[in-house]
Amino acid sequence: MRALHMVRASRPYGDSVRQAAQRAQHACIDRARALIALLALGLLVVLSMPGTARAEDGYDLWLRYRPLAQADAVRPHATQLVAPETTPTQSATRAELLRGLSGLLGTDLAVQPTATADGAIVVGTPASSPAIAALRLKTKDLGREGYLIRSARIDGHRATVIAANDDIGALYGAFHLLRLVQTAQSLDALDIREVPRTQLRMLNHWDNLNRHVERGYAGESIWDWHKLPDYLSPRYTDYARANASIGINATVLNNVNASAQQLTPMYIEKAAALANVLRPYGIRVFLSARFSAPVEIGGLKNADPLDPAVKQWWKDKADEIYKAIPDFGGFLVKANSEGQPGPQDYGRTHADGANMMADAVKPHGGKVIWRAFVYSHETPDDRAKQAWNEFVPLDGKFRDNVMVQVKNGAIDFQPREPFHPLFGAMPKTPLMMEFQITKEYLGFATHLAYLGPLFEETLRADTQVRGPGSTVAKVIDGSLHAGTLPKGAITGMAGVANIGSDRNWSGSHFDQANWYAYGRLAWNPYLSSRDIAQEWARMTFSSDDAVVQPIVGMMMGSREAVVDYMTPLGLHHLMGRSHHYGPGPWVEGGPRADWTSVYYHRASKDGIGFDRTTHGSGAVSQYAPPVAAQFDDVKKTPEEFLLWFHHVPWDYTTKSGRPLWGELVHRYSQGVDYVRGMRRTWDGLKGRVDDERHAQVATFLAIQEKEAQWWRDASIAYFQTFAQRPLPEGEAPPAHALDYYESLEFPFAPGNG
Repeated sequence: MRALHMVRASRPYGDSVRQAAQRAQHACIDRARALIALLALGLLVVLSMPGTARAEDGYDLWLRYRPLAQADAVRPHATQLVAPETTPTQSATRAELLRGLSGLLGTDLAVQPTATADGAIVVGTPASSPAIAALRLKTKDLGREGYLIRSARIDGHRATVIAANDDIGALYGAFHLLRLVQTAQSLDALDIREVPRTQLRMLNHWDNLNRHVERGYAGESIWDWHKLPDYLSPRYTDYARANASIGINATVLNNVNASAQQLTPMYIEKAAALANVLRPYGIRVFLSARFSAPVEIGGLKNADPLDPAVKQWWKDKADEIYKAIPDFGGFLVKANSEGQPGPQDYGRTHADGANMMADAVKPHGGKVIWRAFVYSHETPDDRAKQAWNEFVPLDGKFRDNVMVQVKNGAIDFQPREPFHPLFGAMPKTPLMMEFQITKEYLGFATHLAYLGPLFEETLRADTQVRGPGSTVAKVIDGSLHAGTLPKGAITGMAGVANIGSDRNWSGSHFDQANWYAYGRLAWNPYLSSRDIAQEWARMTFSSDDAVVQPIVGMMMGSREAVVDYMTPLGLHHLMGRSHHYGPGPWVEGGPRADWTSVYYHRASKDGIGFDRTTHGSGAVSQYAPPVAAQFDDVKKTPEEFLLWFHHVPWDYTTKSGRPLWGELVHRYSQGVDYVRGMRRTWDGLKGRVDDERHAQVATFLAIQEKEAQWWRDASIAYFQTFAQRPLPEGEAPPAHALDYYESLEFPFAPGNG
């Protein structure tokens, strides 16, 4: 500033002073550049030091591709990449391998037309790669999406081969190879053969056109409908990459509580733009369809599925969509549930409605996915029974391109539910599993609750409809009813997405694991949730066992902890009204009894629990006889489902020897204690996990402990008014009186509405 002042004050000497000022300014710039270079060099040195964690914001998910440490057991010596690039999917495969291997190995691979040295990675199909064709590998039964990864010799050189029948199979194989490298697996003598166990592996986005995400806890919808179709965010491609890496091949763009506007020309054009981005990664777009759309946007007087005009409207609409999106997957429909319109409005069945829409998309190869989450306006004796009552009589009456999508349990994504009785009860109808990845009932985004064990528990549950071993997984993959399902019946799994506009995608870093676990289990429902947690932790945080094992230990017990401090021993639906945030076992009144907590726990001075036995609502009878007999007997019912199926006296002796009241209090406290243990474990990882992610997780664990304590105290304070017994010795009393907990309100809790 002083030099500039001199220029203005002394015009006769302006030129020489100006030149001097410029020289001084240039010298300052040079010194600044030198300082910046020195700082950058210092930063690189620091980042290269062993044990130093880089700051990360979680955007890269499990596809971080950070350089492997020298101490890792395996450092593959990849030197060349031989991969075609004549289709969009081939380009995506080549780009991913170059990105991943160069990042992991710290060297750039040479892209070659043929393998000319040891260490080549050769990827493609017999049609796209002469080298793979020459190997004559057995790929016939791989289908479109399967792949082989083999160690082989090509022209005398050692090579790793990724072979498939289709470009998308090769892409899946490329991601598998990268996963092996990321998790420090041996790449010697590879002989891997992978085929997905289910055909349709789908995310359901409960996203609205205004970008609000129903039951979403990670910001707004990633779909920016206002800017589509002209602006395509790079985030869409990264979304596709992440999904392809775990085998997800379909996405429903909009909420099941659908707006008819989604089917207007404007929004079809926008959906087509997204489909173009997702297509190279093997992801087909589906849309949730509002059943009353012919009335709301079509100008018809009704939406009766047997009305010829309505049938024609849906056929014309399907033609319009397929013209814009040739590989459009089809429609997902929520009908006659929670006030949504449907065929029952016209005295028709779910099969009538689904078949009408299925006929509209059938010429194009489309599917209709009809949700079985239904309950009528009139409160039944037991809401858990309604889906079975409505759908089992329709078994075998759906078109062959209809799938019935069934939630994992009969109520609504509770922290724990017994498997839905529909699984195994409809041998002539393809049933599609519906899991909820977003944690509507398990603490939103701030509670660490790894859902892999929940998914695995459901998939391994034995329906016994064809004897022992008739697991839910075998229903989902079609093997249990292979002889009775329609010819060519498709199999599948759906997950309600937890994805939003937050930088880390899911609202918290550990919620990414639930997205990952869902995709891996959709590909293969027989995988171990612990093995999946190991993979995810190594790819997301570190391949160091000193980091991985504590993290996996936290994860594997985290869902059970949530069950303990929220809904122990089979209790369910105890959350706050509407927003589902926090405890609300006292919720009663309102338009429907089955929207209240008291309807489900039925606490009284005599005991607690919902009697679903043959002496109660009879819901046990919807299971196969061996399972029904087990659940009907209070002594044989697994204790985790005790209060789901039985109304039990407060002094009932549990397996621990404690009376029910004492066991209930113990479980609540045990859940809180587990969260405290997770906090200690995570604190011990400071310095081994980058500061940014470590700090956020630590903060969220603190929130979780506070809210777990809230759940415990509020629930004990409420149920003690019925049990009328003192707290067991050593158990701390609630921090506040019951009326304090009952007075809390949360009108602006996220994800509501």
